[in-house]
Amino acid sequence: MDEDDLDPRELERIRRRNHDAGSEDRELLKPGMGKVFKQILDRQAREAREAREAERGRPRELRRRGP
Repeated sequence: MDEDDLDPRELERIRRRNHDAGSEDRELLKPGMGKVFKQILDRQAREAREAREAERGRPRELRRRGP
């Protein structure tokens, strides 16, 4: 089906639907969201590191600190 075959109201409905579908992606591009994203990644990395260290069973005081 071609755009020329569609009713203008239908074209507008499709445009709004596509715009709404992309709104979540645009939300992540707002100023300040980079900091939030970094905080999430840092926390995930810290939790993964702590889980690895807990599996090794070493006391926290004896764990080697990263650079």
